[in-house]
Amino acid sequence: MLVFTGFETAMAKDETKSSSEFIDLSHCVEDGMVTYKGLPAPIICDYLSRAASRARYAPGTEFQIGKIEMVANTGTYLDSPFHRYADGRDLSELELESLANLDCIVVRATARNERAIDHAGPVADFRGKAILFHTGWDTHWRTDQYFEGHPYLSERLANTLVESGATLVGIDSFNIDCTDTGERPVHSTLLGADIPIVEHLCGLEALPDRGARFYAVPVKVKGMGTFPIRAFARLTRP
Repeated sequence: MLVFTGFETAMAKDETKSSSEFIDLSHCVEDGMVTYKGLPAPIICDYLSRAASRARYAPGTEFQIGKIEMVANTGTYLDSPFHRYADGRDLSELELESLANLDCIVVRATARNERAIDHAGPVADFRGKAILFHTGWDTHWRTDQYFEGHPYLSERLANTLVESGATLVGIDSFNIDCTDTGERPVHSTLLGADIPIVEHLCGLEALPDRGARFYAVPVKVKGMGTFPIRAFARLTRP
């Protein structure tokens, strides 16, 4: 029989806490913030202010009920197949196994010569994993440069990701596709293969190339293909 003193119990809790680390990979959604040029910024305000709520509750009791008006493509968000295809699965139909606790591989694409990313290195172990592309473009967030000349994946690489069995694909750039024309071959390929896409990630430099667990769970909304997420990764320390 093991008996822990208070000190030993506290030490055990500290060791458990320090054995894993959470890394936030999401941009903060703020009032007036522009994610995608041409789409409206979110409006964040009170539906019921604390001052107004005092008339509804007992003395000394007050609440705030917030209101947000925004398009689905705001902040760091996830695209489900329904975003591209009318018969594709919407947010409410995505399996948690495709969104949470995914073993992830970070592909470094910061030292590129061209905007198009055409290669992801060895893909033999991509099956069942979240493949996250670290371009460093998130450093331009909330600047005009973020919207111009962003890095993106090639259609050939999208096909490779499908063939290799990737479960989810993410990028820390303005768009996973080139937006110079109206074509969106990467969205079409990945979402057509039932592979969710996460765009506008940030902080991928803090992750190891392999070994982290990735989470990208949106609100369970019926009839919607895209929604903001709190993307994060968990690092497990030996």
